[in-house]
Amino acid sequence: MKEEVKRSFWFNFLMVAATFSTIYIIFFFGLGFLTHHGEQVKIPNLKGKNMNDAITQLRDMHFDVHVDSTFDPTAKPLSVLKQVPDTGSTVKTGRIVMITVNSITPMRVPMPNLISLSYRSAEMLLKNNKMFVGDTTYVPDIARGAIKEQKYKGKPIRPGEMIPQGSKIDLIIGNGLGNTDLNVPDLTHMTVDEATAIVNANNLIMNIVVEQMSGEIIDTPNAYIIRQAQKPLTPTGQPNKIKMGDMIDVYIKQKPDPSDYEGGDNNPPPANVTNKPPFDPDDNIK
Repeated sequence: MKEEVKRSFWFNFLMVAATFSTIYIIFFFGLGFLTHHGEQVKIPNLKGKNMNDAITQLRDMHFDVHVDSTFDPTAKPLSVLKQVPDTGSTVKTGRIVMITVNSITPMRVPMPNLISLSYRSAEMLLKNNKMFVGDTTYVPDIARGAIKEQKYKGKPIRPGEMIPQGSKIDLIIGNGLGNTDLNVPDLTHMTVDEATAIVNANNLIMNIVVEQMSGEIIDTPNAYIIRQAQKPLTPTGQPNKIKMGDMIDVYIKQKPDPSDYEGGDNNPPPANVTNKPPFDPDDNIK
């Protein structure tokens, strides 16, 4: 009787052990099959995809996903910019995949100092700070191609001011014409408005002078220039020269008499009409 009980105990023990062993083996191998444990797959190309779509795709492939962000003004918000491991890498499932996405709000960074740099250097510096060159304007200056001023939204911006990445910076650049000689334009008999157009076209500066004997000026744009300090001709009759950016002093009167003009011109032009032919700035460049 004892032998039968003993035999029955060992039989049951072995059956239980076999049952648990079978369940363990099935569970162990089944778990690996269900979770794809140890399976190697290729990392898909996620660049340019929306962040949520990329995360869903990676999790479906049984990867853990870590997300970082930066700002790229040329990319869509929340699009994937970088991934680690890179596209095509063969890795085991279950490992971590890092993705860097484009943030919605750009970071603010200090404005770099572009003054005196060349256009190419300024462009590269802006690019490194994730900014762009906006409008470019050229002004007379001996330093050809050098940045003279930097502006943001039409206003000067100082180096170090915080500005959003992706901003456009307007550049004022020297055109190297500071040494170019022009013929001094003859502005007498013209209205201030007419003379201003010619002076501006030649990158000159006009300084308007009203003498006490000239009387009251009530309409400056339509006042007449009766003489100018810088003469169009030398005493020998040769054209006088002036440099771009220089100033011309002109003297004006609201309603001049013929004798008011330099040299006592007896044939002044009728009101609002100039006796000067159309002025072409290109004809005066040396």
